[in-house]
Amino acid sequence: MVHSSDPPHVRDVSLLPKAHLHLHFTGSMRPATLLELADKYGVHLPEALTGGEPPKLRATDERGWFRFQRLYDMARSCLREPEDIQRLVREAAEEDINDGSGWLEIQVDPTSYAPRLGGLIPALEIILDAVDSASRETGLGMRVLVAANRMKHPLDARTLARLAVRYADRGIVGFGLSNDERRGMARDFDRAFAIAREGGLLAAPHGGELTGPASVRDCLDDLHAARIGHGVRAAEDPRLLRKLAERGVTCEVCPASNVALGVYEKPEDVPLRTLYDAGVPMALGADDPLLFGSRLAAQYEFARRHHGFADADLAELARQSVRASAAPEDVRRKLLSGIDDWLAGPVVDGATGW
Repeated sequence: MVHSSDPPHVRDVSLLPKAHLHLHFTGSMRPATLLELADKYGVHLPEALTGGEPPKLRATDERGWFRFQRLYDMARSCLREPEDIQRLVREAAEEDINDGSGWLEIQVDPTSYAPRLGGLIPALEIILDAVDSASRETGLGMRVLVAANRMKHPLDARTLARLAVRYADRGIVGFGLSNDERRGMARDFDRAFAIAREGGLLAAPHGGELTGPASVRDCLDDLHAARIGHGVRAAEDPRLLRKLAERGVTCEVCPASNVALGVYEKPEDVPLRTLYDAGVPMALGADDPLLFGSRLAAQYEFARRHHGFADADLAELARQSVRASAAPEDVRRKLLSGIDDWLAGPVVDGATGW
């Protein structure tokens, strides 16, 4: 394993090939697109979404999380027509390509879009068609991870899991569980995850963000997670870190999001080095760029700037993201080869900013 004592380098992280495994659907929107869509539909957005700066958020208490969700819901209310969905997905793909991504797994709860798009199945088909079109138009490998909502009844999650399995041949590769992990026990959703796993989907629930290591352990033991959305709070439990490392369970770590939501006070507090040195695989993700103000490459710059990750470390993080993805073998080989090329390539003057 490479450590930050290696000589520092400044290769451009936006040129480093990587996979993006933690990006939420509405949260991927460009701020300018949100303003245009709000104007199109006459939606009055709060100043937090129109000020040109990421909103000040703190989700570690109930009120803060409610405010975060309210802003997210306001943004989602501006996605009303199939062409809005197509635009969002295409622009998300373009942003990812600009950041060096060669594979994107975008996460969505189609029930949230169903009321405006003609129902659950039409909404999912519109989303899947948009992903397929964007992938063909941009050349970015894209797939979908369907996520159930922890705030809703577990029976709703089972319905979603069955639907996700049914559409697995249309580009769905995984099943997740999002929203406030302080509400609803992981084990309440065990049947939904069993349906998804039996249907060949990868299990990737959120855990270890707003609550501690126990929520990560529950995702492993009750939902048999192959990946954990966030998972950073596992750093508080050395035994759990060993378990994650031994099982090769990847944590989809979103460092800028962790600071923006108050999970950690400052960038240096995010336990990237603790997880990395423990051998826990990580896939850095942007989570919700619309609300947190930074996209994929910026997460790698975060690791470089605030945690002393050298280029060899960053290359290894990129490899870990590719290995944890659902990308087909030929895409994996191409990305891994590109990572080696990046590391062997010339050093440039100055790193990308965060």
